[in-house]
Amino acid sequence: MSIYGGKELANAFRTVRQNTMKVAEDIPEDKYSFVAAPEVRTVARMLTHVAISTRIWEDVHRKRLTTLVGFDFFGMMDKFNAEEAKPRRKAEILELLRTEGEKFAAWLETLTPEFLAETVIEPDGKTAKTRFERLLAAKEHEMHHRAQLMLIERQLGIVPHLTRQFQEIVAQMRAAKASGSAA
Repeated sequence: MSIYGGKELANAFRTVRQNTMKVAEDIPEDKYSFVAAPEVRTVARMLTHVAISTRIWEDVHRKRLTTLVGFDFFGMMDKFNAEEAKPRRKAEILELLRTEGEKFAAWLETLTPEFLAETVIEPDGKTAKTRFERLLAAKEHEMHHRAQLMLIERQLGIVPHLTRQFQEIVAQMRAAKASGSAA
């Protein structure tokens, strides 16, 4: 019996995407061209990368590929780099994050435990991972880039929303403790 299936994967992905969208909303549009270091994507390009990267996982698994040996990663990378490089305004990127994220999550919800248990041979021809492991990587990939974006927020003088939320909770707890000890 599996306690973590397609519906749970979809819900977890939606949470991650909502947090990414909040970061994207918090960064002003005039900072979308910011580059944190040489050879790092701009904010706009990183957000676009996050938005469209789910297509990779969906494409591989919708086709039910059982091996990635011989998969054209270079062709795929060229296609994605071209898509990422298209100029987009902040509103367009937010919409892309929303629509691509929901499309992916809706698809994840449909996945059965049997489908998620199937294995796929990695490009090395030796290692196998379950579809579940490979699809979980989509969420991990986004969290990796969101961490980069949250550091960029700090560089831009923005306190990330998750930090602000935590600070509010701590302030409420301190206030509750202070009013309890004053009684």
